[in-house]
Amino acid sequence: MTPKSMMKQMIDFQKFTFDNTFEAMGMVQQQTEKVVSNFVDQASWLPEEGKKAIEDWVKTYKHGRETFKKSVDESFTKVESYFNQEG
Repeated sequence: MTPKSMMKQMIDFQKFTFDNTFEAMGMVQQQTEKVVSNFVDQASWLPEEGKKAIEDWVKTYKHGRETFKKSVDESFTKVESYFNQEG
């Protein structure tokens, strides 16, 4: 096994591990969002600006998570293309 193929296997494993971990964390975030949403819906004492702040917080978190995933995917693509080059 060449060093290049060993590195490719390591990168593939890291990507697989990252994707699965990221997906699991995403599921936790979705469950947390549902719990918070139910709480906010039932919290009649919570002012509208508080509800709006929580809604904005959830949107910001989702956007940050998506941006992070996109950045990591692009980095993996660059590394994979390097190891897939001939020569």
